[in-house]
This record gives sequence, C-alpha cells and structure tokens, in this order.
Amino acid sequence: MSLRRSFVACCCALSFSAFAENLSLMPWPQQVEQPASGEKLRLTPQLTLNISGDHLAGAESRWLARIARQTGWPLLPAAQPVEHPTIRVVIARAVDPLPKPDSDESYQLQVNGDGVLLSANTRFGAMRGMETLLQLIENGDKETAIPYVTIHDKPRFPWRGLLIDGARHFMPIETIKRQIDGLAAARMNVFHWHLTDDQGWRFASSHCPQLQQKASDGLFYSQEEMREVVRYATERGVRVVPELDVPGHASAIAVAMPELMSAPGPYKMERGWGVFKPLLDPSNEQVYHVIDTLVGEMAAIFPDPYLHIGGDEVDPTQWNASSKIQQFMRDNNLKDAHALQAYFNLRVEKILEAHHRQMVGWDEIYHPDLPRSILIQSWQGQDALGAVAKDNYRGILSTGFYLDQPQPADYHYRNEIFPQGLEAQDEIHSGEQAQSWSFTLPRLKGKAVDGSFTLIEGKEGWRGFIDFAGKSRRMVKSITWLSSQQVSFEVDTWMGPLKPTLTLTPDALSGYMLVGNVRYATQGKRMAKVPAGIAPTLPNPQQMQQNLLGGEAALWAENVNSSIIDTKLWPRAFAVAERLWSAKDVTQPDNMYQRLEAMDRWTTISVGTQQHAQAEQQMMRLANRSDIQPLRLFAQALEPAQYYTRQHLKFQAGHYDYHEPLNRLADVLPAESLAVRALDKQVDALIANRANSSAAAAIRAQLHIWHDNNDQLKPLLSASYMLQPLENSAKQVNELSQMGIELVNAYTRNQAFGANDVADMHAKLDAAAQLQDETVIALVRPLEKLLRAFK
Repeated sequence: MSLRRSFVACCCALSFSAFAENLSLMPWPQQVEQPASGEKLRLTPQLTLNISGDHLAGAESRWLARIARQTGWPLLPAAQPVEHPTIRVVIARAVDPLPKPDSDESYQLQVNGDGVLLSANTRFGAMRGMETLLQLIENGDKETAIPYVTIHDKPRFPWRGLLIDGARHFMPIETIKRQIDGLAAARMNVFHWHLTDDQGWRFASSHCPQLQQKASDGLFYSQEEMREVVRYATERGVRVVPELDVPGHASAIAVAMPELMSAPGPYKMERGWGVFKPLLDPSNEQVYHVIDTLVGEMAAIFPDPYLHIGGDEVDPTQWNASSKIQQFMRDNNLKDAHALQAYFNLRVEKILEAHHRQMVGWDEIYHPDLPRSILIQSWQGQDALGAVAKDNYRGILSTGFYLDQPQPADYHYRNEIFPQGLEAQDEIHSGEQAQSWSFTLPRLKGKAVDGSFTLIEGKEGWRGFIDFAGKSRRMVKSITWLSSQQVSFEVDTWMGPLKPTLTLTPDALSGYMLVGNVRYATQGKRMAKVPAGIAPTLPNPQQMQQNLLGGEAALWAENVNSSIIDTKLWPRAFAVAERLWSAKDVTQPDNMYQRLEAMDRWTTISVGTQQHAQAEQQMMRLANRSDIQPLRLFAQALEPAQYYTRQHLKFQAGHYDYHEPLNRLADVLPAESLAVRALDKQVDALIANRANSSAAAAIRAQLHIWHDNNDQLKPLLSASYMLQPLENSAKQVNELSQMGIELVNAYTRNQAFGANDVADMHAKLDAAAQLQDETVIALVRPLEKLLRAFK
C-alpha cells in the first residue's frame, strides 16, 4: 500500500480507493487515523475560530474568509473570545514571525465530536495544518462537515520552493501574491524570485537607478512593492529568496552599466531567448563594488538568510577574447574559465558574508574553492546533486520539476530527490541474453541526443538499461515486444518521460522516441558488445539526509506571462509539493491524480487561483464568442507539445523571442489531457477483459462526445484566424473518434481486421501524431494501444 497510514484499534482498514475518495488531501500527511464509523463534524454558519499561543496578525480573518469561500457562508471574526470555539488552534510557543530554513512546521490535527483541535509547536506548523483542515471541509449531499480524523504531520524536506521568473515576462505584484497563496496552500515554504536576467532588470535600485531606468522597459518592482511581497509571504509562512543573476545572464546590466562588462559593447535590450555573451568583468574592482551595493540593498529588503546569485550558463567568449582578463587569469593562476568564475564567486561570497547572507547558486558555482556553507540548486539532475552531496556540500533539486515545460504530473511525481542506484540490475548473468543498440535522436534545436540501450532476457523476463552520452546509466521499465522486431520501453529522463517505439533489424534500428508526447525520429545500429556505462553518483545515506535539503519547482517565463501563469502552475505544482513533503513511499499515481483533481477545484474556490478563469478568457478571445463549449471539448483531445518542443519550434521559425505572442490554444491547454488519460485507463481495462462492457461503454461515450462535437466546432475554428491552424486537427479528432468506436465494437465482438485495414488505421494514427500548431492529438495514444491489442 503506497500511502502510509496508521489505524488505532477502533479503526477499520479501509480500502485504498475508499480512503482516497474520502480524504482528498495533498500533500499527503505522514500519519492519518480515521475511525471506522465514518462520523463527521457538522459545521454551521455559526462556526467560530480561536487562535492561542501566538499572535498571527490577520490569520483569523484570512482563514475565516477561506472557509466562507468554501461554504458560501458570511463568516466574521468573533467580537469577543468564545468559550467553546468550533476550531481551536493551539500554538505551543511564540517565535519570530519570520520563517527560517529550520522553522518547525510539524502539526497535529484532531477532528471529533468536540470540534477541531489544531496544535503545533510554532505558528508555521499551525499554518501548514490549517491548509490540511481547509482541504477536509466537505459540502456533502446533506450538510457541510469535516470527517473525524487524527493527523500527525511534518515535512520530509525543509526546502520546498517555487521559482518564478519575473525577468523575461514581468509578473505584476498581485500575480505574485496569488502564486504565494497557492504555494502556501500546497505547504511549500520558499518563493524564489528571479529578478534579473538578460531580458530585464526588475529590482529597483536606489544607488544604481540606471539599471531599472535603462534596462526594464519601465517594468520593475519598487522597493516598497518588494517589501510588501515579503510581508505578504511572511504572514503565510513563506520565505522569499531573491536572485541577482551574475556573472552571466547579464545583458540587462550591460545596457545600463556597460563599464562593468568584459567587452565594450555597444549593448541593447535583449529581446530573444537563450544564452547570451555579455559577462561581468571579474578583473574589474568596480564590479564587486556594485555587487556589494546591490547585495546591501537586497539584504535590507529581503531578510532571508539566503541570497541567490544565479551563476549558470556562462559563455566564456568575452573572457577568452579579452587580453586584460587573460592577463588577470595568468596573474592569479586561474587556468580556465571555470576557475575564473570560481574566483568571481568567492569574491561575491565574501560580499554576501559581510551582509550576513549565504550563497545559493546553480550547479555551475560548485567548486572546491568555495566554502561548504553555499547551497547548490541543480538543473543538471541527480548525478550533479549526488556529487555535491558526496563532497559534503548541500543541494536542492530542480531538474524534473520544471513546470514551464508541459509534462505529465506523474513525471514530476516520480522525481525522487535522492539519487537512485542500479542495484546490480544492469549486470548480465550466466544464461542471460543481451542485445545493445546505439541510437541518435536529433532535436529541433541544439545537438542530437546520442546514447545506447541494452535489453536483457533473463529467467524472469526482460529488463534493460539506457546510457545517454555523458550521463549515468538508468534502468528502463515496461519492456514490450510489439512484434518480433518492434520493441517499446519507458524511462524518465531530463527531457521528460521517454517511450521509444523502435524496429530492430539484424544491424539497424529505426522508429521514434516519444519525448513526452512528441515523436522524435530515431536511428541507430546494433552494437558488437554491451557498452561500459557511468554509474550513478551515490552519497551515503547520512550524506543524503544531511546534505540534500529538498527542491524547487521552476517556472521560467519564455512561454509564460501573467495572463496564463496560473494555468501552468495549478494544480500541477501540488504533485511537486507532495514529493517534497510526503513520505518517500507515497507514490501511487492513480490516487495522486484523483486528489490532484480535488486540488484543482479547491485551489480555485478556497485559494483564489485563476487557472480556469485564465483558460476561459483565452478561449473566449480565440473563439470571439462566450459560448466556447465546442472549443472546450475539442481541447480535451489535445495537449501542448511537451519537453522544450514548443520553444524549439519557435526557434526554427525565427520567433524565439519576447515578441512572440502567447495567444494560441496551446498556451492554455493543460500539460496533459485528463480526459485522454481516463480514456486510456478504460482501454487498459478493455484489453485486460474484452467482455468488460462498462469499459467499452465509457470509451464509446467519450469518443461520441468528440465525434458529435465536430459540427459545432468547425464554424468556430474557421471564424478565427488564430484557430484556423487547428482545423486539420479537428478533422482528425473527428475521424479518429469514429475509428475508435469501430475498434471498440470489433474488439468486444472478437472480430479481426484485414492487414490493409490495419495498415490504413496505423497510417491515420501516424499522421494525426504529428505536431500541429504546437499541439499534439493526445487521443492517438489510447487508440494506438487498442489497435495493437488486436492479434
């Protein structure tokens, strides 16, 4: 059983599905006890709330307002203390209101006939527990109630963050506050504010005002606004960690202060996305004076002990081309650009130390010259993070948690912080047969992905592993031979979930790899022997426990602006939040999706997130009408192209820049189609038992919805030039729906298709699987599975 739960003697062991249906909690608590009686505490509009042990300014009004939104009742704080409040919040001790990296966030929650008792050691545990309590409030068929329950809870990791990029696309303060509400509701505790980058300087500096005057397009945060965000976050138990990105990602600095750069310029505002050449000059003492000034200003606004210095993606071209900098490197015995960056970072670290701040930075700042007080944020993955922890530096993980990439929620959910070993599964034993294949996967931007995979046939069936060039070996799963020459398997990668469908001839490999939901053509050849691989870097258990502090979801803003930000974050961020809060063995994806759906509704009502409002507004604009039901139904069959495919398509088209409008249907499609996921589950049930009439009926019903929607959809698409590129997709959804109905009918009757008919259907599916206006037809996947089930 994946969810850990404890039952007292009077409790019955509820089935997993019943338990999950009754309690839609996310992140899942560490320990839950529920009585067998199923009793509930009935709530009324006379509900009262009392907080004791610490003064939480504004909390009573805020929490009552949340309950009012969930119940529809007009609730107000009590005019005077109530002797027997409905909800008692008891805090053991008053602490500094400012959340800290080691704040105690544990809590206990008990609901019974006496009411609700939420007890915590500190205000921060009370805040986390209140979010759990708010999730428990149910508007049932007869009453509003809270189920009797006892919960003991605390987070698995202390650092549970969300990065929001306000530099590439400016995010207004109200937008930022709403996301802080969301991350606090998910029991996350760090807001990482990316304030500077090539495309914009958003931090208002008093001492260097030319930065915001010349490099922000007038879109920046005043110091008072930033203080207000800190205050707002503090009231919700959330830390704010600002980021000053240096020495790279510095094009905005170059526009305002070219005298600090490694090359003379001239410079202009950067409108494109990517990695650019402007670098601060580490040999210029004025650079460190300015950084000291800016860090001093940031430290006065942001009280958190950590300050992020970026440090990633340094293109050393300017350093290598500067005779002055090259001489500086020789004078200081700095052998290469990495050593020069380490010198720069060490100087910056001393500045941070003088301002009582600790350094956070991306993988590239990791260097033995820096003290072990620094914290490494990894975008390069568990291998890099494992090396950090093994060297007794501390780290947090962001790889696999990039929410700007549309990825399935279960991909993020499987993303374990601790590096995982192979457990000798890649060893080939006596009597086993192994075959190894090299492959090349060309991408739409950047160099191709090269690697190899090995399939092993043993006594217990097939297993295998994959070796990507320069990365550690990982085991694959779900190896399936679709025919004697065609194989498929699954593996999670830094690109997202990867599922190849490959044809293996004696010497050559061809087919495609599904990266997320996009087919990438792949070629390769048979290898003469099993290749040597790179073993995962594994710290010992104590190092992992002490040095790996958690992780951060990241929302980079090349494809995100304030009009669609909520559609990217909510409710999907809850999958990341659960990975960072809940026990390691809370991993059951079907149950996670059930609770994620509840979080979608709950965050909209209780928290005020706007994922549905933003999607509706975008669809109304696209359709130029308020009746958008045909577009809604059509959208359920689609998904945005996953991984970085959309960015790479824009790059190929010459539109990879700020001026590319985020106004397509793809921009507000959910990362994955839950309607197609549900259909896929029914297809699995039907394949397992062709006599499963309920599964067959459910599949037909969904396919009829899409098929019958076509007549209403066609005029809507043709009337909008922004939707016209999807007209062919609509036609294909209509045809595939009819084909799917015929497949279900034939499968339930155990009827076969002729070889030509099968080939025609595969051809239709292959054509429909191609990218269209940065979207894919997700319906292809379950129909392809059903067609392959015919023998």
